[in-house]
Amino acid sequence: MKPTPPNLLTFHFILIVLSFFIHKSLAVGVDRDEAKQLRDELRGMFYHAFNGYMDHAFPLDELRPLTCKGEDSLGGYALTLIDSLDTLALLGDRERFSASVEWIGKNLRFDINKTVSLFETTIRILGGLLSAHLIASDYATGMRVPSYNDELLHLSEDLAQRLLPAFDTPTGIPFGSVNLLHGVDDDESKITSTAGGGTLTLEFGVLSRLTNNPVYEQVTKNAVRGLWSRRSKLDLVGAHINVFTGEWTQKDAGIGTSIDSFYEYLLKAYILFGDEEYLFMFQEAYRAAMHYLYNDPWYVEVNMNSAQLVWPLFNSLQAFWPGLQVLAGDIDPAIRTHAAFFSVWKKYGFTPEGFNLATFTVQYGQKSYPLRPELIESTYWLYKATRDPRYLDAGRDMVASLQYGAKCACGYCHISDVESHVQEDHMESFFLAETVKYLWLLFDLAAGPDNLVENGPYKYIFSTEGHLFPATPEISLVNEHCSYLGAFCRGNGARRKSPFNASDDASQESNGSKLHLSWGPTSFSSERTFHGSGSRSGLIKGLCPGLTHGQKLGISYLAETDITHKADQTNQQEVTLVQSNSVMVISNSKSIPRTEKNDLGDIQDLSPTSSEATHLGHPKNEGDVPPSS
Repeated sequence: MKPTPPNLLTFHFILIVLSFFIHKSLAVGVDRDEAKQLRDELRGMFYHAFNGYMDHAFPLDELRPLTCKGEDSLGGYALTLIDSLDTLALLGDRERFSASVEWIGKNLRFDINKTVSLFETTIRILGGLLSAHLIASDYATGMRVPSYNDELLHLSEDLAQRLLPAFDTPTGIPFGSVNLLHGVDDDESKITSTAGGGTLTLEFGVLSRLTNNPVYEQVTKNAVRGLWSRRSKLDLVGAHINVFTGEWTQKDAGIGTSIDSFYEYLLKAYILFGDEEYLFMFQEAYRAAMHYLYNDPWYVEVNMNSAQLVWPLFNSLQAFWPGLQVLAGDIDPAIRTHAAFFSVWKKYGFTPEGFNLATFTVQYGQKSYPLRPELIESTYWLYKATRDPRYLDAGRDMVASLQYGAKCACGYCHISDVESHVQEDHMESFFLAETVKYLWLLFDLAAGPDNLVENGPYKYIFSTEGHLFPATPEISLVNEHCSYLGAFCRGNGARRKSPFNASDDASQESNGSKLHLSWGPTSFSSERTFHGSGSRSGLIKGLCPGLTHGQKLGISYLAETDITHKADQTNQQEVTLVQSNSVMVISNSKSIPRTEKNDLGDIQDLSPTSSEATHLGHPKNEGDVPPSS
């Protein structure tokens, strides 16, 4: 064999040394000083985009950051400003927060002839107004606006009244769009998405509790019931449904596009309002998702009735799921799934809207990255739960991608193709409401938190648009009994009228006895245990702890359910409400077991091999998907 030339050996040795030092430099974690620098950099990113909007687009809805112009994309009512209000408060910017609240109170009107998305208007406008109202009206937040006189709350109620006609359907599931002046248009589609009909409970529920008007909470809860009662025998829901007939028009079940936040609001409505009906639905829905959709570490889409594989696809909206699992206390699968999702980000510099799990390539026609926050949101929650520095490293990579790939003249641009990193002249309002917010919270937490969420007077739940809803007694304990310590009762010790219809009271009768239900936790102690039967401590009178959830809550099912409804709910595992810093976490004492899904065929081996994982880990500098976050 011919000996290797000395100069070639030297070259190989240099390569080995360089690769070692490169690896060491890349492996250095984010320390507290760098976390502070990144937090400050994110503040600068927010103001680059916010000032670009205010200077070039306000009062239009959104900024076109390449051409420095504005556009009306939703309703023509300063969408980006409203969506940014609680981020301004979170950053401690009293001057701009106060000025924005005052301007909106004086100038915003909803008596306009515009047909708007019920879903987007609820999560962005109604949620933004309510969150800002709760901050601006409360001295305890440190952001009280002296001149404020509930203007944003009055606007919220006016807007909600204009949205109510959308719920006037035989199923209770709302139309997807409504005209703010004339109600539902005659030619409005009768088809809506599961997320569109099932992601309204937080905003409307908070409004009911602030205004003492039960209608808003009632109609949105009826919408959730309308969807859930039409689930399949497998406890799966489809993507689109006819709001008049209740027939599923798209039967693909998944955790991403068109369904995602339906799951999210089941759990969050329970956490915020203490309503155990939402917890029961979430437990059943989550169990089904983990059984039929989870292909460790990925998630697929299947037919809701047969569980046959439809799509072996990661779509970017799935990336919220690990964060939701943190709230549900199911950390281990959240860690594995986040790692898989982040490997896609590392490969392209961003997550494409669709990534094919069969070919491990970008899905044709789904190559864009519209500044979505979902993977960043999950990164924040996993760091909050584990304090694992890998999530700070991931956050640093995400900041670098946004700064070097998406930053443009007046803000941050959509990426139209994650492979070529071509920029598009659009910036969704959720970039300021969520994407920057979650990254800032991540590094502020690592630097030693000093913000409203971590150090404020309340525990906060984030809406699907990233808006802050505090678990105040006025919101979370409004339906509690008045006879025990910790209850919140409005006026003269009288229990507030239940924000549900009269039929609910009748449905709560079982075994001949009327049940007096407590719908919310009395406190947020570090360890508080609730049993599947719904039993509470002996301080609460009138409960029948032997009843199942179905008996207790009077839930009726329209679909035949001959399997997996776990009739013996009395043997359910305990659910514990714990406090982790300032986040409330619902954790199961046992992880939900995963069983083999033989009907998925070849998709059994979707988990990346070591070589595939290595390939996906290489960083690279960059349909039918709704614009929502």
